[in-house]
Amino acid sequence: MTISLRFAARSDVGLVRQSNQDSGYAGPHLCLLCDGMGGPAGGDIASAVAIEHLMPLDADSHQAGELLGLMRDAVQAAHTELVTLSSQDPDLAGLGTTCIGVMRSGNKLAMVHVGDSRAYMLRDGTLTQVTTDHTFVEYLVETGRLTRDQARQHPQRSVLLRVLGDTEGEVQLDESIREAVPGDRWLLCSDGLSGPVTAETIGEVLAGVADPGQAADQLIDLALRAGGPDNVTAVVFDVVKDDPEPQTVPQVVGSAATERLAQERAAAAHRKTGGETETKDTEGASPAAKAAALMATLEEQPESTSKKDSSDVDEAIAAEAATQEKARRRHRRRVLVGGLVLIVTLVGASALFYRWTQTRYYVSTYDGQVAIYQGIPQSIGPLKLSHSVKAYADLPVEKLDDNIRERLEATVTQKSMSDAQTYVDKTVRSYLKQAAPRQNPSTPTATPSPTAAPAPAPTPEAPAEPAQPDQAGQEE
Repeated sequence: MTISLRFAARSDVGLVRQSNQDSGYAGPHLCLLCDGMGGPAGGDIASAVAIEHLMPLDADSHQAGELLGLMRDAVQAAHTELVTLSSQDPDLAGLGTTCIGVMRSGNKLAMVHVGDSRAYMLRDGTLTQVTTDHTFVEYLVETGRLTRDQARQHPQRSVLLRVLGDTEGEVQLDESIREAVPGDRWLLCSDGLSGPVTAETIGEVLAGVADPGQAADQLIDLALRAGGPDNVTAVVFDVVKDDPEPQTVPQVVGSAATERLAQERAAAAHRKTGGETETKDTEGASPAAKAAALMATLEEQPESTSKKDSSDVDEAIAAEAATQEKARRRHRRRVLVGGLVLIVTLVGASALFYRWTQTRYYVSTYDGQVAIYQGIPQSIGPLKLSHSVKAYADLPVEKLDDNIRERLEATVTQKSMSDAQTYVDKTVRSYLKQAAPRQNPSTPTATPSPTAAPAPAPTPEAPAEPAQPDQAGQEE
């Protein structure tokens, strides 16, 4: 079974705003929604920066286990750039953005979230809000001081406690990994949709309109009919299996689809080059302290606020600050513990590896002699993983055959010390014997000069027989 996404992204400036500060992205492996804030001078920049940093992650080369880490790093990089832009240009002071990202690998979906933009999931006809708003009124709801209905009408419902780009430091994200179930439909939307349109109506549209693009169009139309008080953006995607023609072309909407981001980055580079930079102290500010500058849909407020409301805001700010501080401490502890575990693991693995190497043996040469080594013929930095345990003074390398000499220089691995000794005694020594001096058949042999045969010894003459009388008389 092959999992893929069918997706659509739509955005509208609304009926009240002069510019679109939302940004949306939908692709085959990644869907994003960012709602910028900080006024016309910076809200569009903030959302576009976040989208620009996350878009390169839309690829099928990532493993499920690395999705959250990749998204976390990209969001942090966007946050850092926003802080830099805000500090360099007074016109961009107070810019920030919400951010929701859903990234797919195989049948897994990883999600990161910060701010009050929302993610909904429709499964088997039931709509579920997946994200939790990082707002002041959500804090009041969670602490039992407001009902959901009261929160919808609260004058400070758009005060954000956590966003990108407000202060330097690490971004605190809500993170999760879920199963990508075929048949599920997801919606990422800005509060320009979730504010004027009820969750019940959103669920009816998502369940009743088959095409993701048509569903997004209808949701935006409903928000506009309700007054369109804010920019409204919707990203809808379906989890499908074995799609014969899967979508491959991404869709970018809102401020991320304009050229303003490139222009602002060029201007920032020019300011940096010319040395015309201004800095402002933001280190001690909290997200809630800048909430007034980071409102996306804040309606007109009364000139004065009751002491109770002021006290509630202060309490929420303190609670959020404490929550983030706890999260930072937990993160530091996790990093510390993870580092210690990694060190212990590496030390233990190194020890086990070294112990294993000392069960190995090989035959080579040492100081001009045949030698047996314990270990393996490698080194880790200055640490050698072998040492000589026996050298054979009666086996000088120079008296060995060239073949065995080359073999020993390349090392001959043996399973044990006894196997190594046997190899030396039976194999290496045999090559030493063959190296003993011998007649070379290729050298011609001189023919010996002929030697005169000894002369045969003279045969002694037979003694004369005594003369017979008649012969003697005759001789006379």
